[in-house]
Amino acid sequence: MNRIKIFTRSFDLKLYRYSRGLYETLGIPVVRLTDQSADGYFYTMLKDEECDVAINIDEDAFITDPDAMFRLVDYVVEGGYANAGCPDGGGFCPRVANPIVTNPFFNILNLKLIRTAFSRKAVKEFNYLEHKEQMISSFPKERLETRYDFGRDDQEPYYRFFLWMAFNFKTLYLPSQRHDDGTTTILLDPEGNRICMHSWFARFYTTPDWAVKFFEPQRGMQKARIDALINEAYSIRGLEKPRFGFTDRLAFLGNKIIRWIIKVPQRISRWPYKLRKKLSKNR
Repeated sequence: MNRIKIFTRSFDLKLYRYSRGLYETLGIPVVRLTDQSADGYFYTMLKDEECDVAINIDEDAFITDPDAMFRLVDYVVEGGYANAGCPDGGGFCPRVANPIVTNPFFNILNLKLIRTAFSRKAVKEFNYLEHKEQMISSFPKERLETRYDFGRDDQEPYYRFFLWMAFNFKTLYLPSQRHDDGTTTILLDPEGNRICMHSWFARFYTTPDWAVKFFEPQRGMQKARIDALINEAYSIRGLEKPRFGFTDRLAFLGNKIIRWIIKVPQRISRWPYKLRKKLSKNR
């Protein structure tokens, strides 16, 4: 029996509690990871020697069919795959990025297999451009249904890890659909069963309206759409949606304050990297 854990990189405690309600009774350990970098939380999973297979789920990805999810775990392990997930371009994610990378809103990660070759040094030194044509030629073209860009190699901090993994191991690229709300990604297993629904833009879930309107007005208000998606997921599962009282709301507020106190310096510390990246592209 493979030792399985669910990991969720979380910023918003309320949203995490809604998401967790859809998988906390499945009989496997659940780990909430806070204040982790966009690539560092994968390394945290790999350090967990008590886990052979990690189910990585964003807190705004809502599990609709746990049986399909567990069948996918078996398929990944038995097929010798290191990773299963949704291409970051070419599928029904609202992104035009590199499909060789799987977007980490949901992954099955075969940690036991990945550890056989993993080192942070190997990931850091991996040169995608040297292997680009070979990797493109082996990519399943049936997953290229929307716009994509194989040229992206630094879209996100986790790109290098996923590109290294795709070169050294097999990746199972999962199909997807777009939800009727026009934004949400519905992730499917290889047989077409719905595994989860990923809302996107969770950073705006409890962001004050004035802040959204000022900083990213084109995104609009996301809370009502995400709440509708949560209701839909609980309805599909036949579960009662959690109700939160006064003590819960205090906990949500306190958690948000702590997370922001930690996050703001983290964001500022990345400004030099982003500036260098922008300057190098303009040369």
